[in-house]
Order: sequence, then structure tokens, then C-alpha cells
Amino acid sequence: MRRLILLLAAVLPAATVPAAAQRINPTLPAQQRPPAVTTVHPDTSTTSYTVHGVRVIHRAGAANLVVMNLYLLGGVRNATPETAGFEPMYLAVSEQGTERYPKDVLRRAMARTGSAIAIDASEDWTLFGIRTTTDVLDSVWNIFTDRLLRPRLDPSEIAFVRNQALSGLRQLNESPDALLGRVADSIAFRGHAYALSPAGSETSLSSMTRESLVRWRQAWLVKSRLLLVVVGNVPRAKLERMVASSLGTLPAGNYAWAMPDSLPARVSSLTVVPRALPTNYISGIFRGPRANEKDAAALRVASAVLSGQLFSEIRSKNNLTYTASADFRDQALISGALFVTTTLPDSALKIMRDQIRLLQEITIPTQGLSPLIQQFLTEFFLDNETSTAQADFLARAQLYNGDWQAANRFMAELRAVTGEDVRRVARRYLRNVQWVYVGDPARITRRLAESF
Repeated sequence: MRRLILLLAAVLPAATVPAAAQRINPTLPAQQRPPAVTTVHPDTSTTSYTVHGVRVIHRAGAANLVVMNLYLLGGVRNATPETAGFEPMYLAVSEQGTERYPKDVLRRAMARTGSAIAIDASEDWTLFGIRTTTDVLDSVWNIFTDRLLRPRLDPSEIAFVRNQALSGLRQLNESPDALLGRVADSIAFRGHAYALSPAGSETSLSSMTRESLVRWRQAWLVKSRLLLVVVGNVPRAKLERMVASSLGTLPAGNYAWAMPDSLPARVSSLTVVPRALPTNYISGIFRGPRANEKDAAALRVASAVLSGQLFSEIRSKNNLTYTASADFRDQALISGALFVTTTLPDSALKIMRDQIRLLQEITIPTQGLSPLIQQFLTEFFLDNETSTAQADFLARAQLYNGDWQAANRFMAELRAVTGEDVRRVARRYLRNVQWVYVGDPARITRRLAESF
């Protein structure tokens, strides 16, 4: 994409372009594109219904591929510091064998189908999903549901999986990127459920036993927590029979999905984690709106404009880093993350601060945003060609907006963002940044970080 000044010049007289605006460049690096989305047309390809108390969103398809995502709603928001990570661990341990499928039998059966079962724990839900084809769907579904409903939970297998997970957590501390992310979330979301890691902690996982996993299953594996999204050529009658005989047998429960609490405004802060490294890692998290609020679309655009500016100014022009970004974190409670790795942290932070203030001070002409938004939409369509991405977007539309058909409004909401909207959300949200720094403490100035 051309620099914004070229876009503005194409639609406005040169005299009306503010001088500051001439420095804005919304070039969007490929790695900073927003997550894939789709437009769901109001036709018969997608329907929603309830089977024995289980909510189902079903998108038909002609392809042989079938994606079935079961969302256990609430994710880490249902956990405590003592139980964080139990949910994905329960699902991981289920791979070690079920009542019907001992471990070796289970693995051979899955290998014969050429299919995969996915686990992905997050702040708002834990995903347990199938990636398969229509000709082996029945076999994979039987294994999938047996893993969910009837895992053996052998203590020796629990110990094996737990030790693997603990080893992985300890190794995270050896990676500056991973360490930075974990500390940044714990600082920025302190007092909020998002401060907990969906993967758990060394303390919580060390306390996990067969008895605690059984207690988790009794308390949390209920139909009111389930959302099943299916994308594929599966007849509705068949899908209803599959769900009724398995997930439909679970207790109803009384879980009710709700959007998370928002974050209070806090003054900017800096947390330093001393490390002797070739470069220094910096992440600054700023709070955003809930995903169902009007500001969400505007902050998505503002983050993309800022991300392009940081990449251009810090990397391309000043050669201070190999990567710099302003990430839009697409969760029920939106947040943003400023990121850079550099040997000259103060220089990079000064450029970040200047670019944020620039975005807060000027109003980009709305016409100048149109090419950027169109680029978003083009990428959305391209990225969302996969069935997995379609299933995930349908789930987000349902949970964040209360209706999977809210996906229809995405393009209109994005195209309705104005230059004034971008400046407004920049002023409201691009502030009170909670910084975490991993590197040489002598290379960063606390007052500079706290000036955001």
C-alpha cells in the first residue's frame, strides 16, 4: 500500500492535508494483519439449532473436509490460581486412553483415519476440535467423544503428561519472547481473570491429581458450557443423532456465557526483568473495549495504522529493530500490545511515543482510510477460505455479539470507521501503557516508559 499521503492527495486538495498527516504511513506488514474473518450471507448454508441442550452452529459445505470445533465456554475465566490449566490438561490426558480405546488402540485408530484432534486453551474458551473427512467422521467422532466423556485418567499417565507440561513451562522462561508475554499479561491484567495463563502455572499443575481432574469434570463438563460449530458436508439429521447420543447425555448445568469485566485505567508503568541478552525485548499492553462495543472496529483500524507506522519508522527508517508492531488482540475483552526488540530501547520508545501522539493529534481524512480497510477485507476473504477459520469466526460472532449472523455486519462496521473515530479511540485507549522489559536494565529509562 502507498503511503497515506499519496492516498490523501488522491482524494483531497493538497492544501487540506495536515503536515502531520504527511508522516502517517499505514503500511501493514503481513505478520500484523488482523485475524481472519468472513461475511456470512443470510442463506441456507448456515443454520443454528439446539440438540438435547447443546447449541450447534452448522455451516454446510460441498467439500469432503469436516471441521468440528467444540468450545468449552469461559476458558481461563472459570479457573482460579489453583486450578488454572486443569481444563486443557484433562483433554491432553484423554489422549492416553479412554474406557473404550486404550492408548495404543486409540492412536492406531486415529492414524488409520488420517485425522487430527486439536486442543487450544484461551482466555475465553477451551477448544476441543476435529479435523477429518466425511468418510471417517463416525470413527473419529466416537474417539473424540470418548476422550471427552470417558477418559481413563490413569495416575501414571497423568504424571507423564503433567511432567511434560511442567517441563514446557520451565522452558518458556528460557525464551525472552515467551517470558515477556507471560509477565506482560500478568502485569497488565492483574486483578482480572485474563492475568491467569490458560496453560496453568508450575504451582497449579504440580497440584493436579486424578481426583482434582474428576472434580473438574463433575463441576464444569456440562451442556450449558458447550458450543459446537461444524463446517462441512454433514447432514443435519446425522449430526443431531451424533450429538444426542454423546454430548446430549451430559448434565445440563447452569453456566451462562457473559462478556468479561473491563479493565480499570491505570497509570503507565514499567516492570523490568533483568536478562543478559544480545537485544532487549519490550512489550506494552493497553486496554481496549469489549468486543461487542462500537469502539472495537475503530481500534482495529487504529492499531493497524499504528502498526504500519512503527514498522516503517523504527525498522525501515531508523534500523533499530527487525520487528515492531501494535497488535490488536482479538478477545472478548480487547487489548493491544506494543512490541519491539532492539539494542536501543529508549530510541525505539521515543519513536513509539511520537507516533502515538501523532495519531491522537491529527484526524486522518476518512477517504484515506478506505484503501487500508479494503486491504483488510481482501485479506479476510483470502485467509478465511479454510473451514477452521470459518468455524472460529462463527463462534466469535455468536459469543461476542450474541448471534452468529453478526458476521454479516463486519464489513459494514469496518467501512463505517471514520478518521475522527481513529483519533478518538487513539486518545481513549492508546495510553496508560503497562510496559514489561526483558533485557539490560541500564539501557531503558523508566521515566520515558511511564510517559505514555
